Amino acid sequence: MHVITRKRLNEFAKIHPDTKNALAQWYQLVKRNEFASFVELREIFPSADQVGKLTVFNIGGNKIRLIAAIHYNRQKVYIRSVLTHSEYDERKWKE
Repeated sequence: MHVITRKRLNEFAKIHPDTKNALAQWYQLVKRNEFASFVELREIFPSADQVGKLTVFNIGGNKIRLIAAIHYNRQKVYIRSVLTHSEYDERKWKE
């Protein structure tokens, strides 16, 4: 799949250096795979959840929430937000 944009991952890792490896691992798994549906995605990411039209990934032992819009037909993942668990709980990403 094609990830748009990796810049958000790098920016988050700069602020939270302890998340760099977990984000890199997520990125490599997504980039190396093709998913035809959410069901297939959950085979690799069992903790992923659908929230409306978005997919929320729990990364780094539940420390990070990555929110993405996934277009399975085009094989594209649009990263909308990368948040700490507490930032995610504030629900500002839904605005």
